[in-house]
Amino acid sequence: MITHSLAFVVLLNKTPMELFAAGGVIMWPILLLATVGLTVIVERLLFMIRENGQREPEVVSKMLECVEKNDIAGALALGKKSNDTVARIVVYSLSHMDSLSNAFFRASGQELARYQQGTATLDTCITAAPLLGLLGTVTGMMRTFGALGSAGSDIGAAAGTITGGVAEALIATMCGLGIAVTCLFPYNILNARTDQAKQEIADASHALEILIKKNEVNSH
Repeated sequence: MITHSLAFVVLLNKTPMELFAAGGVIMWPILLLATVGLTVIVERLLFMIRENGQREPEVVSKMLECVEKNDIAGALALGKKSNDTVARIVVYSLSHMDSLSNAFFRASGQELARYQQGTATLDTCITAAPLLGLLGTVTGMMRTFGALGSAGSDIGAAAGTITGGVAEALIATMCGLGIAVTCLFPYNILNARTDQAKQEIADASHALEILIKKNEVNSH
């Protein structure tokens, strides 16, 4: 307990670079993981901001109104002017009327893949970071117990090594958990936004299917 307290006091007086060095070799893969996670988070946030700015649900509604009037050309003309995700899917689907369902499925899959990019990487960071922190804890404690074993009765002579081992364990654990927590919130936000996009696409799919069948019935 005293050793842990001394290690904590030592950590409070260190700069970030000194903390990194005190964390041992395991800090390098943790740093790599943090860099990858931060890069994905920034890229995905920029993607979400851009996509939200391009959303035009009113255009999709007008396209569906054109389809209801059997004005496919009008719907295509509206959709081709828009960068809205759902509008692009509807345009692609209406451009392949001979296989509407397959076209909609293909277009929606491509669009949703854009939303899901990076989520697997963030998931890996969330899972791997605490494990790397735990590995650092193990190596730090191994260093501590090794110093205790070699010191014998003269523990004071190995106090620096013992404190360093405990500090290594604490730093690795802190950094691993910090990365996992930092990545967790953006990961959940991304999943929520992807689910929202899936719902919007599904609503457009159902509406388009109903309107097309209605037109086919009326034409007969």
